[in-house]
Amino acid sequence: MTDLYSSRCEAQPHLLPRHDPVVYGEWTPDAPLTRAQMEQFDSQGFLILPGVFDKDEVASLQAEVGNLLADPAALDDRTTITEPGSDEIRSIFEIHRQNDLMARLAADERLAGVARLLLDDDVYVHQSRLNYKPGYQGKEFFWHSDFETWHVEDGMPRMRALSASVLLAANTDHNGPLMLMPGSHRNFLACVGETPDDHYLVSLKKQEYGVPDETSLAELAEAHGIVAAVGEPGTVVLFDCNMMHGSNGNITPYPRANAFIVYNALSNRLTTPYGAKAPRPSFIAARDAEPVRIRKGRLA
Repeated sequence: MTDLYSSRCEAQPHLLPRHDPVVYGEWTPDAPLTRAQMEQFDSQGFLILPGVFDKDEVASLQAEVGNLLADPAALDDRTTITEPGSDEIRSIFEIHRQNDLMARLAADERLAGVARLLLDDDVYVHQSRLNYKPGYQGKEFFWHSDFETWHVEDGMPRMRALSASVLLAANTDHNGPLMLMPGSHRNFLACVGETPDDHYLVSLKKQEYGVPDETSLAELAEAHGIVAAVGEPGTVVLFDCNMMHGSNGNITPYPRANAFIVYNALSNRLTTPYGAKAPRPSFIAARDAEPVRIRKGRLA
């Protein structure tokens, strides 16, 4: 079959049209989003939803994050990624399989229910992680489209996935918040460079393949602008799998911590990678595709 989103196989980068919807579901009066919110997600590719989780829920999540960071030896060591050149933790992957409260978070109706609405399908957790950007030493995450990597290296067929970022510390203009290019999800940027074997061993610290070129990024920024996804703890940022996004380093004293849950449609489960010899490990890209059993109510 023709690869509609071919990448890392030509000498020059180029923009391709998006062949998939952004919003698959239909709005109804009992939907967990307003009609206007669904229209914004469709046109802009993201939503910032303040106060989704209350102070007590946030406090419980923050305590669990502290426990995870304090005892990394209790985690699967493959899932703990440190900052380049230091022992500071950059990310912990597969958090929903290593912590009960994070599993409950991933199943929460306020996240998984919204994902199911937007994707109009049963969903499963493609990837979960804690991104921790410590004060003074937190490094940047360069601009990228997640779908480009998930398609090329994991075998995600189509654009029917989204990310939910739960802010567990204040994300300000200064401490390296997520930055988005609104509307950039409407085109796919094919990148250059053949994927090396076991690329994930390096890319989780600093990605060098599947990285957009500076000329294309400048054109996208000129066309779409850049928005910083700032908010208080308990805010949720939802963004489409093909959104161009990144974040600056954190040279402030104020750490930034966010829990990321990536939901993929069950009908969009992974196949053979489109541009790598072997798929990445399951802690980065789940291949069992077990549907989320959505749970209602406050986090216990």
